[in-house]
Amino acid sequence: MAKLTFVGGIHPYDGKDLSKDKPIKDILPKGDLVYPLSQHIGAPAVPVVKKGDHVLTGQKIAEAGGFVSAPIYATVSGTVKAIEPRRVVTGDKVMSIVIENDGEYAEVTYPEPKPLEEMSREEILDCIRDAGVVGMGGAGFPTHVKLAVNEPEKIDYVIANCAECEPYLTSDYRRMLEEPEKLIEGLKVSLALFPNATGILAVEDNKEDCIALLKEKTKDESRILVKGLKTKYPQGAERTLIYATTKRQIDSSRLPADVGCVVNNVDSIVAIYNAVYHRRPLMERIVTITGDAIAKPQNYRVRIGTNYHELVEAAGGFRKEPAKIVSGGPMMGFAIFELDVPTTKTASALLCMTKDEVSLLEPSACINCGRCLEVCPSRIMPNLLATLAEQHNEEAFLKNEGMECCECGCCSFVCPAKRHLSQNIKSQRKIQLGKRKK
Repeated sequence: MAKLTFVGGIHPYDGKDLSKDKPIKDILPKGDLVYPLSQHIGAPAVPVVKKGDHVLTGQKIAEAGGFVSAPIYATVSGTVKAIEPRRVVTGDKVMSIVIENDGEYAEVTYPEPKPLEEMSREEILDCIRDAGVVGMGGAGFPTHVKLAVNEPEKIDYVIANCAECEPYLTSDYRRMLEEPEKLIEGLKVSLALFPNATGILAVEDNKEDCIALLKEKTKDESRILVKGLKTKYPQGAERTLIYATTKRQIDSSRLPADVGCVVNNVDSIVAIYNAVYHRRPLMERIVTITGDAIAKPQNYRVRIGTNYHELVEAAGGFRKEPAKIVSGGPMMGFAIFELDVPTTKTASALLCMTKDEVSLLEPSACINCGRCLEVCPSRIMPNLLATLAEQHNEEAFLKNEGMECCECGCCSFVCPAKRHLSQNIKSQRKIQLGKRKK
């Protein structure tokens, strides 16, 4: 096994060349802004505005619906047009606040920031919670909850997930190159919460320029290390990242904090920086608009709530009608059937492809080649688990560690029989997780 990596994994075409050399562009929304009240794991946010209210950029429009929840802020000034169900990227209709953009972008006055060294642990966590920061790598778990561990002195590592192993995505890459100071200062905020922890900037070695830049910027930081990881998917998954950087292992029954680790992705750490150093709530993120169907692939700084149609238009539209559009990357993203949906806190990318290769594949019987076992980072048996999921054999599915699947899709990628391994396992995991909640 190579240094700073994990057992298993794959090397798909990364597609990053389409957008990695394009600097981040700011984009201002034109039409209405839509803010789904469920943009995070946990309880939906609760509206604190009503139809007809005038709001300013940076004004809270929905408060957290519980401890595991996060507030939502207006990203433009304008009038609350409606509070009603609206379609989101998953295809579901979610209760949302709709704001008619007045085009003026008038902002609230933000509280005066307090020097980090003068802030208590509770004050730092309050800033992060009040700013509505969540995991922006896809999961959407409220960041203040993740950082509020019971025994902070037992955290040994605060890991910045800079791997960006998902093909086609380059938003973290551009953020690291263009705004490394924000990333480093945000990591230092997290380290202020954990007195015994070392910070790790974990970057795949296909981003040598980022590794060199971050090493230069942190050469005088005694508590921060930059570690180059072997380029391999899914190097950026939480479990594999922790193992690659610390050789500590967790399973589905344990949290990173149980092995002395805390992990946040690049955009979340920058949001922490903005919350603590500038008292600005989470209102924007970097989104990669890419794929061979896009005329001019690009990374955009996007105000949350912006319609995807506007982002495609900004990227020059379609050079050819896409056969498939994916929210996120090709491995862990999901296909969407319309662009009239808003960007959210967890919206990392929009991938538009001229060919839908997956739908053309006809699954056949398993040939017991074992390739899925070789690439599985969770070291489980995807071929068996997919069959058990198809048979709805829940008892056997659980007995054979079906809940340990990290849903990376490596098994489906290498399967010569083109079986829907990851999809079947993922469906059964959702059923089991739903039963646990009940």
